[in-house]
Amino acid sequence: MAATEFAPWEDPQAKPLICFRNVTKRFGEFTAIDNVSLDIYAQEFFALLGPSGCGKTTMMRMLAGFENVTEGIIELDGADVGDVPPNKRAVNMMFQSYALFPHLTVWENIAFGLRRAKIPADDLTNRVEEMLKLTRLERFASRKPHQISGGQRQRVALARSLAKAPKLLLLDEPLGALDKKLRQETQFELMDIQEKTGTTFVIVTHDQEEAMTVASRVAVMDEGNLMQVATPDRIYETPNSVYVADFIGDVNLFKGTAKPVGEDQYQINWVESLPPLNATSSLPLNDGQSCHLAIRPEKVAINAEKPDDAVNAVQGKVVDIAYLGNLSTYYVELPDGTVIKAQTANTRRISRRSFTWEDPVWLSWTATAGVLLDS
Repeated sequence: MAATEFAPWEDPQAKPLICFRNVTKRFGEFTAIDNVSLDIYAQEFFALLGPSGCGKTTMMRMLAGFENVTEGIIELDGADVGDVPPNKRAVNMMFQSYALFPHLTVWENIAFGLRRAKIPADDLTNRVEEMLKLTRLERFASRKPHQISGGQRQRVALARSLAKAPKLLLLDEPLGALDKKLRQETQFELMDIQEKTGTTFVIVTHDQEEAMTVASRVAVMDEGNLMQVATPDRIYETPNSVYVADFIGDVNLFKGTAKPVGEDQYQINWVESLPPLNATSSLPLNDGQSCHLAIRPEKVAINAEKPDDAVNAVQGKVVDIAYLGNLSTYYVELPDGTVIKAQTANTRRISRRSFTWEDPVWLSWTATAGVLLDS
């Protein structure tokens, strides 16, 4: 679903499916969730992203009804669900372990929840067949979980979770047990299934690449707080804090003090022996105010000579190279000891690298390449 077509969070008239209103969750003296307010819209694929212990799983467990809210309100489709038990919510949860019944076939695993809900036999059969087709498991319907692969078991768990057509599906680190290549394939399958069913998905993950791939929006969390909630491209290109810039992807962070030199133009004084950095930003900073400049490695150019038109240019020597097949990342040490990462795409076969260890190089970037952050 293209972001241009689907952006209910930008519509002031749109009513969210899920509302967290000043929600706090404490375990004894420990505050796991600290006064969080958040809206999630119908048909979103929403990601709660953060390191272990940031509160993302607690958020999900409160949504599912496995944890009670200490303060605040959670609404689902306009109704307060604080007193609604988990089995009475229009919510299903897919666990990391998949929790399949080993003695039941794939078909029977998918049918299990429908049988408990006393769905008529014909409707049940039709629904199971529909789920098998959706998850491309028709050939494996009569197999037991131990007779299929990890990726297929993951799809069985997904089919079982979707069989009762919940308004909301919660996914707790659903791809954590899969190897990298299968995880990437399954991410696109999940997106396809979510789009076909129109079910609202909320995924909890610590894997930033996963969140950035599947989600319509991402909430970056830290210590029970929402640090930033935005689309993946906004999170990456315009992080709102040093924490988010540093947590998402690779980044160069320069600490210094700002000096306004024109409308939306700043010089950043950072190392005494090096010239100031030039940055364009609409962030209102005072003269001498402490700040950080965050620049992604792919926005840093590396050359043997100083480019004539460079707005920002520093010289150093290559101290490390990470070759990732499609990309090469050069670690360049400046005279003061600062190491800057510059990334280049390996667009063709090379018999020899342009630069190698100990080579003197110039790094350069434009005034708009970085994001200025107050610190």
